[in-house]
Amino acid sequence: MIDFHTHTLLSDGALLPSELARRAEEKGYVFIGITDHVDNSNIEYIIPNIIKACEDINKNWKIKAIPGIEITHMPLESIKSAVKFARSKGIKLIIAHGETLSEPVIKGTNRVAILSGIDILAHPGLVTIEDARLAKDKGVYFEITSRQNHSLTNGHVAKIATLTGVKLVIDTDSHSPGDLITKDFAEKILLAAGLDKKAVKEVFLNSEKLAHRLLAK
Repeated sequence: MIDFHTHTLLSDGALLPSELARRAEEKGYVFIGITDHVDNSNIEYIIPNIIKACEDINKNWKIKAIPGIEITHMPLESIKSAVKFARSKGIKLIIAHGETLSEPVIKGTNRVAILSGIDILAHPGLVTIEDARLAKDKGVYFEITSRQNHSLTNGHVAKIATLTGVKLVIDTDSHSPGDLITKDFAEKILLAAGLDKKAVKEVFLNSEKLAHRLLAK
């Protein structure tokens, strides 16, 4: 299992990064993104701590942790500078908290995040075909999620991605141990989103290629 989107007690998760990675490894994970929520209030604190935790995990365990952040509910005008700052400080994976139906995300967040150079647009809600085409051009991946409420639009996201050629990944958006899933369950979620078995294999391949590329940065 490869999962790019998880949270620890550095933001609103329940576990330390090391415990999250350990539990994930026992679940069969080979790569995990540690992507705690940030805005301009905590980004300078979160980044070095995530990087430090991932370095320790990668040095000592088989599972590989990718240091990342999730830009969450930021003013649109601040997103691009936050992405630039995170990259300059060594963050390898940047996720943007997309326009999920379950939260009052500012309209236009999907597009601004795509244009700002993120890697993955999480739970993008009723993402438009125009924004999807832009994401494809920019190399931004869309997320299919196992997280309750955010998963309401998985079918729409899968359909739009199929129509436009946007690459998909599947993530858990884990906040606690019970949120981690097996690869078999991830496959069922992808099938339930309307993808066929060939497309499901492509999602897993997308995740594998992206994980290796991010860690090679």
